[in-house]
Amino acid sequence: MPQTYPPCNPLVDTHLSPNYTSLVKNFTKSPAATALRFPFHLIADHLVDVEEQIRLQARSFDPAVEGYVTTVLGSSGKRIRPALALLAGGACSSPDADHAKLGIVLELIHLATLVHDDIMDGAEMRRAAPTAAARWGNALSVLLGDCLFAHALELAASFDSTHISRKISRASNEVCSGEILQTQRRFDLGLTIPEYFRIIRMKTAALFSAATELSAWLSGASIPVQDSMRRYGELLGTAYQVYDDCLDLCGSEKEAGKTLGTDLVKGKLTLPILYLMEDATDSQRSQLNTLILRQEPIDLSVLAGIANYAGAVTRAVSTGRQMLVDARSALAILPANDYSIALGNITEYLDSLLDGCRAR
Repeated sequence: MPQTYPPCNPLVDTHLSPNYTSLVKNFTKSPAATALRFPFHLIADHLVDVEEQIRLQARSFDPAVEGYVTTVLGSSGKRIRPALALLAGGACSSPDADHAKLGIVLELIHLATLVHDDIMDGAEMRRAAPTAAARWGNALSVLLGDCLFAHALELAASFDSTHISRKISRASNEVCSGEILQTQRRFDLGLTIPEYFRIIRMKTAALFSAATELSAWLSGASIPVQDSMRRYGELLGTAYQVYDDCLDLCGSEKEAGKTLGTDLVKGKLTLPILYLMEDATDSQRSQLNTLILRQEPIDLSVLAGIANYAGAVTRAVSTGRQMLVDARSALAILPANDYSIALGNITEYLDSLLDGCRAR
């Protein structure tokens, strides 16, 4: 039975409102960020505003609900989607309040999906803190995720043009449909690699591509530029999901800040496992199928003893890295400025993370 926690009072729990200027500055001075010329320093002031605006969204809810929403919004993630929206805006013109608002909308949708994901996966930790489901149980968490979705769509409707709200609604539909397809195909040993990519393009890449394409639209960019930015976001988001899939098998929970090793137990056939099954002999594949269908935690040494597990992870890493090469190519249409270079640097940063994924 999940441990229950009382909702936080946003007027009392001041630990939920740190100094975000210092947070961003400290992050951009970290060794990894410095070595990779991590680009968030270009939009540091905007990200501070985004962070504050995200937390202010909780005040739009009923006072009895506000504390729950504040807790979820206070679990700062990497804010990749707002950063992409702002950087793409800068690459095409200059980042402004509309780019920031777009990022906020997409982040709220993303947070809603995380609340629902953690329920379905039975995850207890997210960003080194208890998940909403671990705090308050599944029933309340489902409704909390629904509230975040609804609020994000309401905020999207506040743009002057209906183009934004239509595109965001479509992206939200894709995300939810991708989640349905993934849930539907759990423990489906007939899942193909093209089907896997279709699912992750929907469930993960849809919000990445919405951030970059719609930012280009807000900047008044041409249709070819919008299309290239959509492709960049889609490739980046797909590669990010491949990285996340590899991390689930090879990562450290302490470093990742979330529950790992849940994909196979929950019947999610990710790219490394699909490659493993593709390269296995009939006998090995039969053994793998049996292990997966048992729905028990699988010792990775057992996988390694059945087939070329390390080779399958390496192959998945190579696939993700090639997507990042293609994503960089999509940026060629942009004018050369600090922001377009920063978008390329993001692919380099993710490339280094993927390259660090190795089977243990």
